[in-house]
Amino acid sequence: MISRHSSISRACFRLGIVVTAIFCFSQSLAAKPLPVAVSILPQKYFVEQIAGDLASVLVMIPPGASPASYEPRPSQMTALARCRLYLAIGVGFEKAWLGKFSASARHLKIVHTDLGIKKVALPRHFHGPDHTKGHQQDPANHGHIPDPHIWLAPGLVKIQAKHIIKALAEADPQNATSYRSQGRKFIKRLTALDNELRSLLAPVKGSAFMVFHPSWGYFARSYGLVQIPIELEGKEPKPAQLQDMIKWARRHKIKAVFVQPQFNFRTAQLVAKSIGAKIIKADPLAYDWEQNLRMQARRFLEIIR
Repeated sequence: MISRHSSISRACFRLGIVVTAIFCFSQSLAAKPLPVAVSILPQKYFVEQIAGDLASVLVMIPPGASPASYEPRPSQMTALARCRLYLAIGVGFEKAWLGKFSASARHLKIVHTDLGIKKVALPRHFHGPDHTKGHQQDPANHGHIPDPHIWLAPGLVKIQAKHIIKALAEADPQNATSYRSQGRKFIKRLTALDNELRSLLAPVKGSAFMVFHPSWGYFARSYGLVQIPIELEGKEPKPAQLQDMIKWARRHKIKAVFVQPQFNFRTAQLVAKSIGAKIIKADPLAYDWEQNLRMQARRFLEIIR
């Protein structure tokens, strides 16, 4: 009789160990961050403001690389295979690679965070208009290539944030409440940042600034500024166009040409030398997105004044 009770006790003990092991294993799985992939560093910032430690973010385009032409490394493709979500934003890299990502990782859900954002086409001509009066370029001067730089306007990031919140909550229902709560806080910060930049740049509303690569178009439109790009639809300007730009820049006493570190800006240096202007780096792909926008707004303000 004692032996029978001992056997039952031992069996119950073993069962308890198995149940505990299963529970601990399931808990460890649940505790693992949600693996999410994005294209550019600012998106990582957005996801981390909403998810915190609940998500691990893989950035496909590393610092210094161009979102227009980068090709992912084999190690990145391996890491991508473990991701549950891909948060797309509409950069040129995605047009070439999203289909391949879907084919190689069939469990990967692709979410287009630019859905609902009306994109403006990149300018394809330079006619030397009088931008200092605050007029945006004539729509007839725009081509068919949509400007992808939607992450540089806080108002548009609000739309992206809502898509991110929804995607995270659906992929990880257990933490949906946290995503929504943190997401609301982030959207409030975006509103505050938008108001701050609007107030900061109000004294130079209607003014123009010159850039090499047209990254800052949505930012400019948000705050009543005009971006004058040297590069047109991703191409170097023709000699005649370049001469028109130089004449325009001299006439309007442009003090600086802003360049993006991910691109060769030899032509920008030529323009700057011709008009006696400075070259200033303005990185649209910096990770610390909020501070970067504040810093660039102050630079624009300083140069335009």
